Amino acid sequence: MRTAYTADQIRGAEHALMARLPEGALMQRAAAGLAAVCADLLGRVYGRRVVLLVGSGDNGGDALYAGERLARRGARVEAVLAGSKTHEAGLRALLDAGGRVADGHVVEAADLIIDGLVGIGASGALREPYARLAQEANAARGTVVAVDVPSGVDASSGRVEGAAVRAGVTVTMGAYKTGLLVDPGAAVAGRVELCDIGLGPYLPDPDVAALTGRDVDGLLPRPGGESDKYRRGVLGVAAGSDLFTGAAVLAVGGALRGGAGMVRYAGREAPVAQVRAQWPEAVVTLLDEPSIEHVGRVQAWVLGPGLGTDAWAHELAARVLATDVPVLVDADGLTLVSRDPGLLRRAAPVLITPHAGELSRLIGADRAAIEAARLEHARRAAAELGVTVLLKGSTTVVAEEGRPARVNVTGTPWLATGGTGDVLSGLAGALLAQGLSCYDAASCAAFLHGVAGGLAADGAPLAAADVATAIPAAMRTVAEAAR
Repeated sequence: MRTAYTADQIRGAEHALMARLPEGALMQRAAAGLAAVCADLLGRVYGRRVVLLVGSGDNGGDALYAGERLARRGARVEAVLAGSKTHEAGLRALLDAGGRVADGHVVEAADLIIDGLVGIGASGALREPYARLAQEANAARGTVVAVDVPSGVDASSGRVEGAAVRAGVTVTMGAYKTGLLVDPGAAVAGRVELCDIGLGPYLPDPDVAALTGRDVDGLLPRPGGESDKYRRGVLGVAAGSDLFTGAAVLAVGGALRGGAGMVRYAGREAPVAQVRAQWPEAVVTLLDEPSIEHVGRVQAWVLGPGLGTDAWAHELAARVLATDVPVLVDADGLTLVSRDPGLLRRAAPVLITPHAGELSRLIGADRAAIEAARLEHARRAAAELGVTVLLKGSTTVVAEEGRPARVNVTGTPWLATGGTGDVLSGLAGALLAQGLSCYDAASCAAFLHGVAGGLAADGAPLAAADVATAIPAAMRTVAEAAR
């Protein structure tokens, strides 16, 4: 599992470690790791042009000492001193190694640019000249390497307010920072390389975690010799309407491909016909009235994709949410509970799977504000609503009160197409029915959905049904990676 920490958590660990080390030793460790990554990127170091963007803080010191090491290997290293002060020992070391202070605009011609402008303690928009230098670095042809976090990214949240460095590689020291795993910060971090400087024993419980394929493989239910279709989990799906029959088909498909022992679909005549035609494996109940008493026993429900938001749909949602099993609420179901929040007041677990627009209606927040601070708003929703939240989007966030948020690191932009969320709901519902908690079901479903999307797309457009079809291959992929 990849764990990440806030700036305050990192600083606390650094202070504890520095108390046991000679002065300056921690910065030298960081500089050595940074220089090694830069040398690998350059390939041939001798004669290559390296520009350091140096701020006033320790990131500037890291950049200067890394520049010194590259200069001693024959690189032409120039430092742009942007801060009100400069790490004196680091600058002296660079100059002694043959580096120099730049006296003009040199960023554009660099082979490699090291961003040491601001570190993990910075917040808010970059001030000048930092903002201008960030823009120059982004426009330059050379590879940009950020020290710890790209300048302009809030290390604790991933917020970006104004200009930010777009790094090709970020070398982060000691541990991952939350802002490197959550958009918009993650989007400008590039490839993240972790430099071990010895912080491990001093780190607290993480702020955020990202599951790996091995983690997911370890959580996924596996049938045993005594398994039957009932023991493997029975999922109820209340989805689809006369207008949106496809949502029912896709949710049921995601559930069947997700390993549920049985899927019971309950709906109106038009989606019932489509589900029967597409998925003969599903047990189908035609609902003349919004009642689920004849559907049969289930271990979990998926509620909402394409359901509609009329009085009939509201009554069906109320019946499903009145049960004593976990319920996943998505799409139209989220609209219904945003209008009637009392529907969520239940003892059994609830997993909601909104995108930013749906979450904005649930918690009364601006959609743009949610997109800018996804982690903050997912946590807020989990606390205020008393549910587990899977916030869909460029970074999928899973939040549950009292536990580290989880972010998903799989996926492809090709998943941004109609119906893929219905497949995700069915997949997550299947995992709920098989006994996973909302927290684990949401996290594993997001991971597998992303892998399946990548397999289905393979660099080209996909349809939502392709993602459902690829779920078993995604499960095999994580199993093979875990061996």
